[in-house]
Amino acid sequence: MKQIENPDFIPLLFASDINVYSVARAFHEQYGIRSKAFGKAASGPCAESRIIDYTCEGDADKQEVLLQLVNDFARSHSDRKVLLLGCGDAYVRQISANKGSFYQNVIAPYADIDLISRLTHKEKFYALCREKGLDFPETFVHKPDTGYAYDLPFGGPFIIKPSNGVLYWNHPFPEQNKVFKAATRDETDAILARIYASGYADSVIIQNFIPGDDTFMRVLTNYSDRNGRVRLSCMGHVLLEEHTPHGAGNHAVILTERDETLETRFKGFLEDLHYTGFSNFDFKYDRRDGACKVFELNARQGRSNYYVTGAGENIARYLVEDLVYGRDLQPKSVTARSLWMVVPKSVAFGYVAPPAYKAEMRRLIREGRCVNPLIYQGDGGFGRGIRLRKNLLGHFYKFRKYYGKRHE
Repeated sequence: MKQIENPDFIPLLFASDINVYSVARAFHEQYGIRSKAFGKAASGPCAESRIIDYTCEGDADKQEVLLQLVNDFARSHSDRKVLLLGCGDAYVRQISANKGSFYQNVIAPYADIDLISRLTHKEKFYALCREKGLDFPETFVHKPDTGYAYDLPFGGPFIIKPSNGVLYWNHPFPEQNKVFKAATRDETDAILARIYASGYADSVIIQNFIPGDDTFMRVLTNYSDRNGRVRLSCMGHVLLEEHTPHGAGNHAVILTERDETLETRFKGFLEDLHYTGFSNFDFKYDRRDGACKVFELNARQGRSNYYVTGAGENIARYLVEDLVYGRDLQPKSVTARSLWMVVPKSVAFGYVAPPAYKAEMRRLIREGRCVNPLIYQGDGGFGRGIRLRKNLLGHFYKFRKYYGKRHE
């Protein structure tokens, strides 16, 4: 850990989950600096942390509240630059849309809201992918006025998900899942009816399900500098995901793995758009045609961002070198093999399906190249330790309930 005695910057983070904690840990490891964070939840990994000054604010994602929190903080730290980072989609949209309203010492490393809206709205994103020749799953866009007499150009099983995630979560309903899977058209139509009945009024994406277990998933994290040049690419091979209704698709185990072709393709995509800041793509490998097909772009560092820092490329350093000190960054594609997991080792080995991956998992653990972002020697404390143990033990229950049989 590099300690800065009088830092000329301070991180200001919004949200309260593992994303926030991972970013704060990266800053603490690289610079010995404590981050400030605001979030809506009174619990979670940020609570009682010694590396985060965390404040619970129930309306933190509302525009007027966020503006006041940011500007009050910036004024009280006017001698430093404030690196403002949203660690959830709603926060990113608010920050991007209000970049011109922040106090002068605030650095908000986000593209303009029009570009972010285009990239994070799935209907618009897939249209852009089609225009740019990028692979994505077979897709049908269903709109509130489409009705139920429509024809799908592909068979089931079907994946159903909202185009507008922020709007979707603002209209809760019973058994509201992040993503739905349906075997038949009747099941699909019943899910559509429930989504629209909640008041959600944007389009819904219906896709052909790509076969394969969690190990067919991939994740790509990039950092694009202030000039729109991709300076960091890190590919992750997902070995296990969460399967709870609200957490479906959240990564649980990742192995870093280079894919030069895919990284180059999406580097060109981002640079053509003159995108700036972090971006995070999710893919699934389709063995039917050999293509990795993109699901979405998150206009921020992903929830699992510490897999990049854990592989040797601290994400905080890229932000600080580029935006605080204005230094040119050399392009880097991560090649180091590293294992990232947020579940106990017993859960990881019990639910990662193909035995072939387990030998490398054991080797990386043995060599000390395995990280859990929440387990940090620099952040002890009794209260946090109790929370962490409860979190880890909870995965045994959740995987047994939602995943099913272990793969020993």
